Amino acid sequence: MPRWSHRQGSRLIFTDSRECSILRRVPTTSDLERMLRGAALRVTRPRLAVLCAVHEHPHADTDSIIRAVREDLGEVSHQAVYDVLRALTAASLVRRIQPAGSVARYEARVGDNHHHVVCRSCGAIADVDCAVGEAPCLTASENHGFAIEEAEVTYWAECAECVTSQHNPTAV
Repeated sequence: MPRWSHRQGSRLIFTDSRECSILRRVPTTSDLERMLRGAALRVTRPRLAVLCAVHEHPHADTDSIIRAVREDLGEVSHQAVYDVLRALTAASLVRRIQPAGSVARYEARVGDNHHHVVCRSCGAIADVDCAVGEAPCLTASENHGFAIEEAEVTYWAECAECVTSQHNPTAV
């Protein structure tokens, strides 16, 4: 069973949430083109395909993004996708995260100070908004003269599906 689905046109997809499906809007091609131009990047088919794949598959690793791009464009080299991901990350159009013990993953949620919860068993990742009110994680007990701009907090846990399967080994 796929963990996400999408349809052409409005480009609405369901996120990979296991608890419930949350309707998430994926930008249209013209939205993606505006994003690229706004970041002073040329609009190319590989950049559009990679940016779309990151929006459609939150927290995807590079191999998953390559597969999604190849479904859209046909043959494209690993290096081309790596180069596009590097350019999109440098332009702050995507964010690269790498929880301990995991490969790099990419997400389109940029420009806010959110965190992640990671399942220790299956590796599922979900976004977690910063604490309500001002971002307390940006107020360090000692900043050592640094101007803190972002905090990377990772919560480690067991997702509901893994907890259920551990309590009921036949539930797989």
